[in-house]
Amino acid sequence: MNGILIAVCLVAGIGLLIGLILSIASIIMAVPKDEKAEKILEALPGANCGACGYSGCSGYAAALAKGEAEPGLCAPGGLSCTKAVSEILGVAAGNMEPKTAVVKCLGSLDNTSYKAEYTGIRSCAAAMKIGGGLTACSYGCMGLGDCQAVCAYDAIHVCNGVAYVNSDKCRACTLCVKACPRGIIEIVPKKDMALVRCSNHDKGGVTRKLCTAGCIGCKKCEKACEQGAVKVTDFCAYVTPELCTNCGACVETCPQNCITYFK
Repeated sequence: MNGILIAVCLVAGIGLLIGLILSIASIIMAVPKDEKAEKILEALPGANCGACGYSGCSGYAAALAKGEAEPGLCAPGGLSCTKAVSEILGVAAGNMEPKTAVVKCLGSLDNTSYKAEYTGIRSCAAAMKIGGGLTACSYGCMGLGDCQAVCAYDAIHVCNGVAYVNSDKCRACTLCVKACPRGIIEIVPKKDMALVRCSNHDKGGVTRKLCTAGCIGCKKCEKACEQGAVKVTDFCAYVTPELCTNCGACVETCPQNCITYFK
């Protein structure tokens, strides 16, 4: 019996000693906390989306605290977040242009069709692995909702075969941009401007057969724009937001109606 008690006491003593050593080591070897970075992290939304260009909110907070980054890069946080961070850093907040995601495709089931029936996993990424996707247009939205699934703000919904973004809810976190396997979602400024809602780069004759709302690269929009905001490259038009004055000339002249006003 005495032997058992001695063994128990010995084990308990060793445990206490090891615990004491670990406690002392944790104090000696502890990494000093950056209080400024922690305050900034509390001001950030915690989306960890990477829209700021850093690994996540903690990475952005650390860079801000070290003076290696500028306030105003957090799109999900918006202007209120920028002001809060700027106050912690003791710098001017400046202006932050609101942005939103847009789906550059009008390929609903009214305008295009599927080239095959798909019964696999409800995922655009999965469908891409089978014959390059299921839509007739190889550039168009497949409507299986990968973008909708990653959106934490309920800003994206698939309707009639194509995804749409509610710009009032969108926080421009870029998660939908990363989730789209066809790369047809873009982050643009929330401003009065024209948008080309198509990503097709096929020649006009091919596009007409695939989608009634696809850009055919006719350059009528480019010629109509007096500001030089519209350019056609590889049979697809693009509007430069900084140059667009929302005059509507490109919208009115587009024969395919694939250029719309921002809304």
